Amino acid sequence: MKNFLLCVAIFVLITGTGFAQNSKRPIEIDDYFSMKSVGNPQVSPDGKWIAYTLSTTDLKKDKSETRIWMIPAAGGEAIPMTAKGYSASSPRWSPDGKYLSFLAKRSESGEDKTDGEDKTQVWTLNRLGGEAQQVTKVKQGVSGYEWSPDSKRLVLLIRDPKPHELTEDLKDDKKPKPYVIDRLQFKRDYAGYLDRFRTHLYVFELGSKDEPKQITSGDFDDSDPAWSPDGKLIAFESNRTKEPDSNPNTDIWIVSADNNDKGATMLQLTKNPREDNNPEWSPDGKTITYTTVTAPMKTMWYAVQYLATIPAAGGEPRLLTSNLDRNVLNPRFSEDGSAIWFTIEDSGEQHLASIPANGGQVTRHVRGENIVQSFVVGGGTVAMMVAKPDVPGDVFTFSNGNLKQITFANKELLDKIELSKPEEIRFRSKDGTEIEAFLLKPIGFDPSMKYPLILNPHGGPVSQYDYSFDFDAQLWAANGYLVLLPNPRGSSGYGEAFSYALFGQWGVPDFEDVMAGVDYVIARGYADPEKLGVGGWSYGGILTNYVITKSTRFKAAVSGASEALYRANYGHDHYQMWWVVELGLPWENAEAWERISPFNDVAKITTPTLWIGGQEDWNVPILNSEQMYQAMKKLGRETKLVVYPGEHHGIRRPTFQKDRFQRFLGWFDKYIKGVERNWEEEDKKEEKK
Repeated sequence: MKNFLLCVAIFVLITGTGFAQNSKRPIEIDDYFSMKSVGNPQVSPDGKWIAYTLSTTDLKKDKSETRIWMIPAAGGEAIPMTAKGYSASSPRWSPDGKYLSFLAKRSESGEDKTDGEDKTQVWTLNRLGGEAQQVTKVKQGVSGYEWSPDSKRLVLLIRDPKPHELTEDLKDDKKPKPYVIDRLQFKRDYAGYLDRFRTHLYVFELGSKDEPKQITSGDFDDSDPAWSPDGKLIAFESNRTKEPDSNPNTDIWIVSADNNDKGATMLQLTKNPREDNNPEWSPDGKTITYTTVTAPMKTMWYAVQYLATIPAAGGEPRLLTSNLDRNVLNPRFSEDGSAIWFTIEDSGEQHLASIPANGGQVTRHVRGENIVQSFVVGGGTVAMMVAKPDVPGDVFTFSNGNLKQITFANKELLDKIELSKPEEIRFRSKDGTEIEAFLLKPIGFDPSMKYPLILNPHGGPVSQYDYSFDFDAQLWAANGYLVLLPNPRGSSGYGEAFSYALFGQWGVPDFEDVMAGVDYVIARGYADPEKLGVGGWSYGGILTNYVITKSTRFKAAVSGASEALYRANYGHDHYQMWWVVELGLPWENAEAWERISPFNDVAKITTPTLWIGGQEDWNVPILNSEQMYQAMKKLGRETKLVVYPGEHHGIRRPTFQKDRFQRFLGWFDKYIKGVERNWEEEDKKEEKK
């Protein structure tokens, strides 16, 4: 008997050890910094290769780096095209297939320059081999570019030079200078204070010693250039109204690539008072497709974006998706010109679709749990960025109705991790409106148990949760939480009326929608109504503010980069135009501004709340979090304020990103579970592993 028990013990030990070795573990904060980010796939002219960017993070060095890689379109081993030690972006193939180009800020010796002494330039790699060669030497740098069809020229996006940039001596570059401001839109997050040095189009002859030739000018910004198939013309978008800072209007314009009058002679193709963007030429050069918003100005960002075409020589535009009532993105003509491909944002999904170039039925080629983030067409190959619940984003090809994954940037890591599979749920809000959401369950979920629940509103408000990989939600699920990701009114993907329902009513229908979602999950029986948390970033933080000022049901809240006293933001954030459209002038219509300001209900907050954001955020200024924190502290409520120095709306420094994850999770654990996390000790244990 003893020998039998010993054998059983040994068997259990062996099989148990084998199981532990083969089993997956929950996701951890540091996994975020081990993950690689894939982006910007570009197909070679022969359709045989796909270039893309791959970003990695070094937490110890506290920096990220982006390199360009290349992989066979048929699948296989990826090849690094740029070296370690500097970042590169915007890969492009020359149409003749000889070169792979990119943008980088580096010296000709290959050193990365991050101190501002060198500017971003265009570089090329000869596919026959050799080191990257610097193509442009623009003193103020290049922000974008595209190849001409004959591969002999580039159209460049270049900001107007400032006086000191026209001199040979740039030693004064770092000396602070006063900001002299006279624009209506005078600031923007990340850009800082705005001046009148605008971005225009230049044409550069490769191999020439001549300076790039400026082909557009004026007190306007130009963007998104696209060459005509014959290389004679360039379409672009620009707001060239009398006061561009007072309206969102952008039109499609055409200028000659050989223009000698800096754009004094141009053709204005579209005259729609709203946004016309993303121009693309048909292969025969006769038509341009683009995206357009046709709704009145009052619909703001709640309006749906349609697909349109217009004769390249001028004429009447034609809406091709007027009956779709969904946002159309990223239009591209098929290579034979018979169809236009695009993506559709639809009900928590993002599809790859097409429509005949002359109009007709929309065909959805890729849908469901494959989120098509972007795509390109070339050489008979369709390449796209696709995200899934278990794929943060990789390059796929699409052929004959089939998707094929060709990059596996995070497979090795994710194969070790057990993820929570999002469940799509639908429920009725207070007024009967159907709302869609995604629910992630804790790892090891047991329906007979009750779990704490985190309500996580998304940003925007005009955006949507979909089937793409969500690290924050996965992290919370790995730590024992149910996670509710709702798409309340204001969200995109459900039609213009659904989104526009939030106009001037922030915190009203969307509050009812998310609370209905919380009640729906509780009614299922496995969410503990006494252990609720809420938290989000940007508009997700704003909606969090409404939740905690209108409900006392939540035990913990984290309000990231949120707004509170809206009149205090006029002239301080960068939304002056949109505030006035939605709420009117703050000194004329103060009631509308005050009615939806969560700050005015701060005394109703009983939920312990963490306020968090970037010190230099001009999108949603930290002023809001400071005011809410100050008020709660004065009221004697449980609260804390965390401000990240030098950071804007998105937290970019890796160590700050890690701190942000720890703050969110630690706050929820403390006030929902009653568990104090010692992150310093946990980090030490991880280092020993």
